Amino acid sequence: MLMDKKNILFVFGTRPEVIKLAPIILEMRKYPEKYRVIICNTEQQKELSNQTLCYFNLQADINLDCMRPNQSLAEVQSRILTSLDKVFNDNKIDATIVQGDTMTVLCGTLVSFYRKIPIFHVEAGLRSYDIFEPFPEEVMRQMTSRVADLNFAPTEKNKLALLKEDIQENKIYVTGNTVIDALFCLSDETMAEAENFYKCKNIPVDDKLVLITAHRRENHGQRIDRILDAIEYLVKEFSNHHFVIPVHPNPNVKDKIYCRLQGYSNVYLLPPLDYPYLVYLMKNAKLILTDSGGIQEEAPSFGCPTLVMRYETERQEGINAGVSVLVGAECDKIISLSSEILLKSKEQSRLKASNPYGDGNSAKTIVGIIEKYFSQV
Repeated sequence: MLMDKKNILFVFGTRPEVIKLAPIILEMRKYPEKYRVIICNTEQQKELSNQTLCYFNLQADINLDCMRPNQSLAEVQSRILTSLDKVFNDNKIDATIVQGDTMTVLCGTLVSFYRKIPIFHVEAGLRSYDIFEPFPEEVMRQMTSRVADLNFAPTEKNKLALLKEDIQENKIYVTGNTVIDALFCLSDETMAEAENFYKCKNIPVDDKLVLITAHRRENHGQRIDRILDAIEYLVKEFSNHHFVIPVHPNPNVKDKIYCRLQGYSNVYLLPPLDYPYLVYLMKNAKLILTDSGGIQEEAPSFGCPTLVMRYETERQEGINAGVSVLVGAECDKIISLSSEILLKSKEQSRLKASNPYGDGNSAKTIVGIIEKYFSQV
């Protein structure tokens, strides 16, 4: 029986969501006779999300412009919920696809649930089991899985987490992570453009490159101070290394980073980077210090040692595989483990383990499962 054409709403608002949903959007658009894809950007990270969409030659059909300066989590949620409710009023939606654990994910899920519209959750089953690490994402992810009709778990460990929460097994599929698909979208031409970008800025991208990202809400306040204590020590101690920091626009992070580090000649503070430019740094870095979730998944593809500046991670597979290490915001631990790596050559410090998060075929797998779902309902 032929499947009626379905209107599929993709809801996202942050750069990681764009990166991980873009491969599915592109795969689904190969079948225009089956799907009408509607792209909705809440613009939770307005500049970053739109910048990344352009890289994939995509643009949103609907932009919601939901963010305001210094708004509370409750204010963000209410604004996104109200804006999305109008989207559903104005469009016939057959299913909603969300990815990850942001406020956008929770709101897209809630509005769909209220209207009894199927929800497909990409990157389901990641758990830290600490509701305040990461905050508030851990709770948002768990709530989304509870009502999702399809949970696309990147790994078997993620599937087991869902089963332990009494999610029905017929709603769970192990697919790998679409972030690996996105990496494989990078052309040689794109990487050459990225190389030229750093040459024009006189930023050395060599075997002494350290990439640092820090932005998570739970690391604001005293934690970011301790992280910066460690980074400043490393900058002084390893003055022959180059520390590149794409600085998140949140003033709780941005102001402190600039205050502490902008005076050092071997520190390069950059605005948020276009996706391929960040990937180029990951590919060439000797060491990565990060509190990002996506980088934990991407860095193993390049064999780069990664220190995760969080106390809990929902991406335990990388820790178990030895491709990343949890260091929290502990100054001494960050310094000690970073120094061990930086005292070695880049060749000596490269990781040999394969990426535990996927092989680059996740989007095709997911679209196939969605087609089967609609053929049975």
